[in-house]
Amino acid sequence: MPTILLVEDDPNLGQLVQEFLTLKGFTTDRVTDGNQGLQHFMDGQYDLCIFDVMMPKKDGFTLAKEVRMANRDVPIIFLTAKSMQEDTIQGFRAGADDYITKPFSMEELLLRIQAILRRYQRSGDTIGDPSTYQIGSLSFDYPRQLLTHNGVAQKLTSKESELLKLLAQNLNQPVSRSFALKMVWGDDSYFNARSMDVYITKLRKYLKEDPTVQLVNVHGEGFKLIV
Repeated sequence: MPTILLVEDDPNLGQLVQEFLTLKGFTTDRVTDGNQGLQHFMDGQYDLCIFDVMMPKKDGFTLAKEVRMANRDVPIIFLTAKSMQEDTIQGFRAGADDYITKPFSMEELLLRIQAILRRYQRSGDTIGDPSTYQIGSLSFDYPRQLLTHNGVAQKLTSKESELLKLLAQNLNQPVSRSFALKMVWGDDSYFNARSMDVYITKLRKYLKEDPTVQLVNVHGEGFKLIV
């Protein structure tokens, strides 16, 4: 059965939703703030996410944007007490697949979850992270930490692999320096930032095997892997 990440700071509502979804056969992990939500998402494999909008430490919109940087495909549903059109628009811009306003019935939530999962299955979308990424004519095998071009494989270090995976997941999209540092190094300290610059230089050297692939700096944002 699908695995769901529920991030909801209201303990009563969170428990009700978790118990209901578990009863319906879903494996449901529940946390209570956006920081915990991001950590759980990065550590686990989820088929669908349910995020409250108004949360401590990190709101649902910010959490969704960061999740989208790590995985562009996983479906996201927002829960919110707000019903203003501007908030709905902001939610979809943050990467939402659906948006449900409190109070809501559990059956309505279930129907929306089922509809989204059916839509992803019909469209053939891959829910969760792939293990192999195609970057131009280069093939990146993340579990084996191998970057291959014309049958010649380059063994990558763990940090190189984690960083390339993040960039490959966001192909042709900017990845912020701070986000990359937190995801790969654990924090965005000055010394880690200098270390990341060294790894970016190494990745550029490997990626030069295909001249159509570029790893560029994005002023004021971070980096972008372009094909």
